[in-house]
Amino acid sequence: MGKWSLRGNFLPISKIGVDLGTANTLVHVEGEGIVLNEPSVVAVRKETGRIEGIGLAAKRMLGRTPSGIEAVRPLKDGVIADVDITEMMIRYFLKEVMTTRLFKIRPLVVVGVPSGITELERRAVRSSAHAAGAKEVYMVAEPMAAAVGVGLPVETPTGNMIIDVGGGTSEIAVIALSGSVADTSIRVGGDELDSTIVSFLRKNYNLLIGEPTAEAVKIQIGSAYPTDDDKEMLVKGRDLVSGIPKTVRVHSAEVRECLQEPIQQIVAAVRRALEITPPELASDIVDRGVVMTGGGALVRGLDTLLGEETGLPIHVDAEPLTCVVRGCGKILEEFGRYRGVLTS
Repeated sequence: MGKWSLRGNFLPISKIGVDLGTANTLVHVEGEGIVLNEPSVVAVRKETGRIEGIGLAAKRMLGRTPSGIEAVRPLKDGVIADVDITEMMIRYFLKEVMTTRLFKIRPLVVVGVPSGITELERRAVRSSAHAAGAKEVYMVAEPMAAAVGVGLPVETPTGNMIIDVGGGTSEIAVIALSGSVADTSIRVGGDELDSTIVSFLRKNYNLLIGEPTAEAVKIQIGSAYPTDDDKEMLVKGRDLVSGIPKTVRVHSAEVRECLQEPIQQIVAAVRRALEITPPELASDIVDRGVVMTGGGALVRGLDTLLGEETGLPIHVDAEPLTCVVRGCGKILEEFGRYRGVLTS
C-alpha cells in the first residue's frame, strides 16, 4: 500500500535538486518546482556550539546578535569554510523538505556545487545528504547546472559560454559535449561588492555599516556602468569618530566608482576564459553570445559593460538567481540525457 502525504494526496516523488550557494540554498522537488529558498546562514551559540537558527531566521540575526551567539555563513568564497556547520545546514534543509512530503522511496539528490570544491568538501555534502535520507547523491558543477537551467544544449559539440556571478565566486565556463572546455573561477562575487561598499563608506564618510546595509546599497543604487537614472540614498550607520549613529546621503555615481575594482576583476576573468577557448568554439560564442546567471547578473549595467569589453552579445536570464537549481531539476527530469555532467 502507498504512503499518503500530509496534504492527503499520493506523492510518488523521489527526486530532489539542491543549489548549495554561498548566499542562498535552494531546493527543487520533482513535480513541484522550487520549494525552498533560504539564506545559507547559521546562528550558533559560541560556548556550546548549539544551533540557534538556520536560514532566514539566522540571516535576520546577522550583525545583531548578542556576544554569546554568532551568525555564520558556512560557505565563503565558493568553498565550504566550516564543514560541520555546512553538513548540519544541508541536513536541516533537506529534512525540512522531506518531512512535509512523504516520499515513496528514499530520494535521488543532485547538488549543484562550486566547480573548485575539494574531495573533503564533496564527502561532507554527500554524507549530509545521506544523513537527511537521500538514497543516491550526485554532484554537478554550478556553471554546468546553470547552463542546463537556462536551456543551453550542453551535450552538443556547439560551444556555449556561461558567466555565473554568485555570492562568493564568479565562474566562467565554455561548455561543449557535457564538459567544460575552458573555465575560469575567481573569488569575487556579490559578497566582495558588499565589502567594497563597507570599506568605501568607512574611508570616505567615517561611517561603519554592516553587510545587510551594504547589500541594500548595492541593490538600490549600485551599478557597473553609467545609467540614465542616477539615484541617491540615505545610509544609516555608526560614526567612527563620535561613536554615535548617523545618516549620510550617498550618490549612485560614488557607489559605481567604488565598485570598479571588483567588477574589473570579473571582466578580466571573462577575458581569460575567452583567451583559452579553442577557436572553433570561439566562433560559436560569437554567433550565440554569452548567458549571464547568478545574483551578480542583477547588478545594473554589468551586462552592458561586459558586452562593451568583449564585443559579444550578453544575455541575462529572466530569473538569474534560480538557474542552478532549475538546472538540477532538469537534470533529474532527463537523467539519461544529462548523466555525463554528473559526478557521483
